[in-house]
This record gives sequence, structure tokens and C-alpha cells, in this order.
Amino acid sequence: MSFELAVWYEPEPISRERAERAYHALHRGEPDAVESHPQVTAFAAQLAGAEQVSPEFALVTVEPERADEVSGEVFALARECGLVCYDPQRGLVHNLAPLGVYAGMQLHTGDGMIVVDPDLGLVHDALATLSPQNPFTALVVFGSHFIQVSPEITGYELEYKDSGRDLMFRTHVPDLEAVRTAFAEYATGGRDFLERHDWERV
Repeated sequence: MSFELAVWYEPEPISRERAERAYHALHRGEPDAVESHPQVTAFAAQLAGAEQVSPEFALVTVEPERADEVSGEVFALARECGLVCYDPQRGLVHNLAPLGVYAGMQLHTGDGMIVVDPDLGLVHDALATLSPQNPFTALVVFGSHFIQVSPEITGYELEYKDSGRDLMFRTHVPDLEAVRTAFAEYATGGRDFLERHDWERV
């Protein structure tokens, strides 16, 4: 079974639900599923293995063992070309905006996804995919700090590290919304989550 990513143009950020509907409509060849855009051609021309299926979208199909290697390149090139990228395996859409405040921040997931400069909607949605098959999600600003979460039986283990001060903290939060709030605050430069929870020094 192959791993597939779809790339097309959207004038503004879209939800993962809208992306899923567009993806299936494009596969069915439905007219006006999305608008055609010259950058789709530019994307397909720059990436080996990319196929421009129509003026509206391109597909990148790889073997599962190469998915992690190739997907980062696909995400980056789609962003460079001003296009969204939909990952139907994870049910996640990569929009162009809004972004966090840290240039070069990386999103890492336990099922192998690595995204440089993830949009905030992707971070929000990726947290919902935590599971035994995807046992952690982290936002990392290398050399400075990171926030990471792992699911537990009764909630989530949340960790924060300030690398500059060599300090690492851990806490337990009961629900996903508390995790999403902490990640959103971290990505946008806030640290209110450090005051809101009781932390243990690790």
C-alpha cells in the first residue's frame, strides 16, 4: 500500500474536513472542486515523483518506508509554491498560515511526521491524532526550548524544557483542550501554561 500526499491551491486556510472533501472530489474528477493555479504545475515540475493529475492538483505517491523522508520535502515545496498539502493517511491539512512566532520551529509526531514552520491549525489537528500508534507530539525550537505531550490512561503527560537554563518540567493535564491551549500559547510566544498547571522538576 502506498503513501499519498495531495497538493492544490486555496486562497485562505481550510479545515481538515474541507480538505478531505476537496481531496475526494478531486479524485472523482469533479469540476470546480478547487480552482486551477499555475503553481500546481510549478510544484510538479520541481519534485521528482510528483504527478500533476489536472490543472487543479498534483499527487505525490511513495512507498510507505520512504514516507517520512519524502513528506518533509513535499510539505516544504508546497509552502514555497503557495499551495496547501493534504495528508489523507493522517487526515491532516498543511495550510500556509497562521504561523507561530519562532522561525524554523518544528512539529514532530510519534508516527514520523516532521514539519518545519507548521501552521497553527496543523498543530491543533495533529494533537487529536495522539494514540498508541502516535505516542507523542512535540513543538521544538532547537537549542532554545520545546513542549511535548504523550497520552496517558487518565489524560496527558505534558513536558516543557528551557534548554537555555537547562530546566525541564513535567505535569499531568486531564483533557486534550488543555494540551491544545498550552501548545497554542507556546507556539505564539506565551507561557501562561507554566502558571496554570502544577509542574514537577525533572
